[in-house]
Amino acid sequence: MFALVDCNNFYASCERVFRPDLNGKPIVVLSNNDGCVIARSNEAKALGIPMGAPAFHHQEVFEKHNVKVFSANFGLYGDMSSRVMSILFTYTPKMEIYSIDEAFLNFDGFDLYNLQELGTQMRHKVLTGTGIPVSVGFAPTKALAKVANHIAKKFPERTGGVYFMDSEEKRIKALKWLGVEDVWGIGKQHSKKLIYLGVKTAYDFIQLSDGWIKKNMSVVGLRLKRELQGERTLELEDLKNKQSIATTRSFDRMYTSLIELNERVITFAVTCAEKLRQQKSCCQAMMVFIHTNFHREDLAQCSKNIVLKLPYPTSSSSELAKFAKEALARIFVNGYCYKKAGVILMDIVPALPNQLNLFEHSNPKHKALMKAIDRINADFGPHKILLAAQDPARRWKMKQEKLSPHYTTRLDEIMIIKAD
Repeated sequence: MFALVDCNNFYASCERVFRPDLNGKPIVVLSNNDGCVIARSNEAKALGIPMGAPAFHHQEVFEKHNVKVFSANFGLYGDMSSRVMSILFTYTPKMEIYSIDEAFLNFDGFDLYNLQELGTQMRHKVLTGTGIPVSVGFAPTKALAKVANHIAKKFPERTGGVYFMDSEEKRIKALKWLGVEDVWGIGKQHSKKLIYLGVKTAYDFIQLSDGWIKKNMSVVGLRLKRELQGERTLELEDLKNKQSIATTRSFDRMYTSLIELNERVITFAVTCAEKLRQQKSCCQAMMVFIHTNFHREDLAQCSKNIVLKLPYPTSSSSELAKFAKEALARIFVNGYCYKKAGVILMDIVPALPNQLNLFEHSNPKHKALMKAIDRINADFGPHKILLAAQDPARRWKMKQEKLSPHYTTRLDEIMIIKAD
């Protein structure tokens, strides 16, 4: 038996943990540079605010309905996610963290347990331990656990936030209720095609022939059909190292000089290098890109990118910064107003062992240096040690006018309670 635990309106819930006065009030969270809506509370959804909506288009709605608007506080959200997952790990070691706010748990061998009660206990423990409300769905397969979770979240007054799909009758009823566009693994394009063909529900989908599904949706679609029929084809996935690591950002203003872009791109490369070392990997290729603001039709447009094949695998911040600077110099064109840049590390391999080049190789002294820098930054706070080419004030240069405090990740922003 699988369980899918999903945090309800996770980003909005994280903000409410430290602002209980916002319970029951509409909340939206904006993307980088306060651009688009990336999270909504149920109250904001009820106002008709769509996901991905440009914030400036809905400013009147925000003001009219007193919607509380937050800039994305990813440091806080990541820490709260870690706390939720740590609690879930106490129930079973067989767990797959599927996303920042979702996890699959395997409860094979728990036949003597009342899983409905266990789900209620998990929900209560996470809520009291972190303040984050979750929904729990139990089912024999991962795809059906997704369906069960959808029911638990959709009908909390009936399910108490926990739904146990333990019978064929419940499975059929759930599949006839769930729209095909809401089935896990069926993307937007496939769902449009299926609806056009009269396949409106998940139950309609499993009535399709194996041949048609395999031809039009590949073997992945066929596995999904089996899962929805109650046949277990997907198991928990081990935590795998990333095959690419990216840091990309839109700027708070447009940059025109190579010097300004150099600092940003080098900072992005250093951030990628830190992530690379965390998973004990090196990279052998790097992409750097820059482009202008495509929404400004009054300005000349330019979009450039380049992929560098590195002469040796490395995770050194200093070496990757050097390569990023070299790549940027090759693609920079003077006379344009650049709005976004990014660094993507590719061709990622384990740090050890790796193939050495007879004539060029990573500086062996950098390994100890990077280890020392990472330790200092871990002990005294992030970004205490920087490269000389980085902004010494570590200004992220993003528009975050509505950023909440980093309550759990910065000591100087910890919540203060005044008691008389």
